[in-house]
Amino acid sequence: MKKFLARRLEGRHSSLWASALAIVLTLITAGVLLLVMGKNPLVAFRGFLQGCGFLPKENYGGGSGMLSDLFDFLNYLAPLLLASLAFIAGFKTGLFNIGISGQMLLSGFLATAFVGYNKGLSAAVAKPLVILIGLAAGCLIGALIGFLKYRFNIHEVVSTIMINYIISYMTGFFINNNYVDMMTRTSRVCTAAARLTWTNVKIGGVNCKVPLGIAVAILIAFVVQFLFDKTSFGFELKAVGLNSQCAKYIGVGVGKSIVLSMAISGGLAGLAGVTYYLGYTNTIIPKTLAGMGYDSISVALLGNSSPIGAIFAAIIVSIFQQGANYMSSRVGVAKEIASLITGIMLLYASCGNYMKMIAHGSLQKELDKSSARKEEER
Repeated sequence: MKKFLARRLEGRHSSLWASALAIVLTLITAGVLLLVMGKNPLVAFRGFLQGCGFLPKENYGGGSGMLSDLFDFLNYLAPLLLASLAFIAGFKTGLFNIGISGQMLLSGFLATAFVGYNKGLSAAVAKPLVILIGLAAGCLIGALIGFLKYRFNIHEVVSTIMINYIISYMTGFFINNNYVDMMTRTSRVCTAAARLTWTNVKIGGVNCKVPLGIAVAILIAFVVQFLFDKTSFGFELKAVGLNSQCAKYIGVGVGKSIVLSMAISGGLAGLAGVTYYLGYTNTIIPKTLAGMGYDSISVALLGNSSPIGAIFAAIIVSIFQQGANYMSSRVGVAKEIASLITGIMLLYASCGNYMKMIAHGSLQKELDKSSARKEEER
């Protein structure tokens, strides 16, 4: 078994096997934790799948069913995938965009304020406007961060954290003074025409919330993959990420690449923001950043910074996050364990290169032993 894993981690699809191993180790660790807590891991994992619509529940409320849970899962998956793509777009260029939550919040707030409360707009006008505002707002914030990085050498982690605080308190001020719902103390819900989720759609006799963002998110994943793998522009961005001095020597505009990479990252974060705030939640909690912005980092790392890999990684993380409520009620474990499991998965995913190094060393030892035996036989 050890030799089999070593060969897989050293082979052509080593990144895929590293991600699979991280998932397996996470499930084993989570299972041990649940056993220590006196819970049945199989029942807990089954609860996660039931909560996401992959397995049927024992019973359902009126008008809901397995399809309802599945579409709720897709509604959560869409912004998470877009947010992870935002992180990957910057990470490929050697940039660590930790401000995705803030970029999501600003884009969602602006789209809600300018379009979401305008009752005179039809769905055919409002929905494209929401997407454009989210994209533009995210791009501008991302480009600003890239400019600060290149022009003043302000590290993107520092600038994004500071900008997150500014966005959080600024949007909170405007919501509390102009757009607050006095009953819920959150922002008022936007109009159905502007929302990026169709609600109360009858499918198979049950009410479903159909997300428009999921198709967009999957399409963009393939576009980003094509950008980095098949275009000269993508090659330049990756070159800057691998070695900015070498990239500069061969004629790549490092400053331009940094600004454009962060603009793309911010634009994707903006799309994640509008699909989250005007799709999944349809409201904004003042002075609160979405935890999804940080979960997206674990998705990106679990997917080995691959846009296509991020699709499958986002599915895995979404199962834990979206199925946590039902699992909690079934097993009697706090739903926060889903975040703990996500953190464990991030830890194992970040050890991917270390796993490959161990695999290489193990195979090298086997090779050395084989060579030594052949020498002795001679």
